[in-house]
Amino acid sequence: MLNNKKQNKFYKQWWFWGAIVGFGLAVYFILNINQLTSQKFEADREIHLYTRELGSGTRSAFTSVAHLTDENGDDILSPKATVQNSTSATIQAVESDLYGISYISLGSLNSSVKAVSIDEVEPTIENIQEGNYQLIRNFNVTYGQELSDVAEDFWKFMFSAQAQELVEEDGYVSVDTTAPKYEPSGLSGSISIVGSTSVEPTIQKFSEAYRKLNPDVTIDITAPGSGAGITSAIDGSADIGMTSREPDDYEAEQLIETAPIAVDGIVVIVNNNNPLENLEIQEIQGLYLEYIDTWDEILDN
Repeated sequence: MLNNKKQNKFYKQWWFWGAIVGFGLAVYFILNINQLTSQKFEADREIHLYTRELGSGTRSAFTSVAHLTDENGDDILSPKATVQNSTSATIQAVESDLYGISYISLGSLNSSVKAVSIDEVEPTIENIQEGNYQLIRNFNVTYGQELSDVAEDFWKFMFSAQAQELVEEDGYVSVDTTAPKYEPSGLSGSISIVGSTSVEPTIQKFSEAYRKLNPDVTIDITAPGSGAGITSAIDGSADIGMTSREPDDYEAEQLIETAPIAVDGIVVIVNNNNPLENLEIQEIQGLYLEYIDTWDEILDN
């Protein structure tokens, strides 16, 4: 066992070296943060395209409104685009890539990336409401089998005044600003909801608000994507599907009802250190069809 004198010497040495290591780590992180936030943008560098996976409602809506489909309505995005399987992964990819560009839901936009204006119009709620912003899509819910009493009650809640207030709080456009107030039903049971990663955060908030009014109801929500949501609604493996794209003709024939709960903007995003402020629709097409390869081709316009 160490005597008091040796113990004191040991602790002094430990604190000394601990302080050195801690100081070194602090300097390392400060230098790296400064490096990340002060990267010099070189306009002649290649553009790095990011996109969502096939079946994503965000991708489907983006290709539709940006006219990136062929005569059959099929997606013709560049195969060089790096696929990201969620909204959060897309944001992280562009945040960490000085030369990256992609697209996300307006409601998911945060300060870690920069939103680009489209045809000189900023992606804002006001511009969507006034019809000035072009890249918009509906957040839809759908079902393909007869709803249980409790699922039907939750469906009713999604179009109520309380739910539509949550839509606006989330940064989306309400589909009905005069919706009636929902009155608690007192029902019990379980509801399964499957679908879009973009719609899921809003449905989660709906669920929390609904369950405060109806505590004997459980709601299970999973978000593998819009395609899975529509399929699950059709085959009955979920009560309700969430989709950020419109069902195609074949899907629509098998669904009983599809309705929008909110209107969303699709936002083109770049790294915060990218000087790009605006894109024309034609330039978006050029980017994702590979007519435009480097940043100076659009920054010089």
